Amino acid sequence: MKPAPFDYARPRDLTSALALLASNAGAKVMAGGQSLGPMLNLRLAQPEQIVDITAIDELKQAEINGDELVLGACITHADIEDGRVPDISAGAMRSVAANIAYRAVRNRGTLGGSLSHADPSADWVSTLIALSARLTLRSPAGIRQVALSDFIVGALQSCLQPGELVAAIHIPKRPPTAQWGYVKTCRKTGEFAHGQCAVLINPDAGSARIVIGALDAAPIMIAEPAELFGGRIGADYTTRFDPRVADRLLSDAGVTDAVHRHIHLTVLKRALQEAA
Repeated sequence: MKPAPFDYARPRDLTSALALLASNAGAKVMAGGQSLGPMLNLRLAQPEQIVDITAIDELKQAEINGDELVLGACITHADIEDGRVPDISAGAMRSVAANIAYRAVRNRGTLGGSLSHADPSADWVSTLIALSARLTLRSPAGIRQVALSDFIVGALQSCLQPGELVAAIHIPKRPPTAQWGYVKTCRKTGEFAHGQCAVLINPDAGSARIVIGALDAAPIMIAEPAELFGGRIGADYTTRFDPRVADRLLSDAGVTDAVHRHIHLTVLKRALQEAA
């Protein structure tokens, strides 16, 4: 199929882009187009206007500001994979980027576009929640910041308001003693994951951020991760991990199918082993 007719605009600055979005409630933002393109072709999305933001230099900036990395929304997966932007995640983000779909997708797909699409099986969603990322959102009304864990409110659902777009992503510096694991399972390379887990665990601090994605809802961030390890997160966390507690937490979070829980438990265990 081919898209329904639409107007096309490619503004050169963010102010112009926001003005276009404010003037047309039927407008849709496009960055890399790796999600929106297929939806247009299948006519699952039929916007009156496409606002292409890839000519806006402000959205392609990358800088370290204090203890965080600030990436513009139009930074591509390949920019991260190839090291064209700074890395304060000790290689975690480069590794994730290198395993997103195919190189052609990584060349075009953007960080902001992936997060805006809010697909719970997308690599960046779980990864950046685990890394405590937050977003800068821009609209004609002003600027606001929101934690990524609050931004994703459901499968393909975010808290973006009409006329608002993701302008920047802020990723805190990874603590030197923190350990990282990220595992996903797909039927073949390039397909959407049906099991996914990101783990940032710091035994020295007794803390962890554990995020389970590839669900039919927003990713699950384990609220009390110490419960998975008998109440304490230490250097021996892999041996203290209790899969029965994890299974119960998944069930309580709405993963009612036993087969699905088994897949997510397996991926969680592998992510912990990778982190160790």
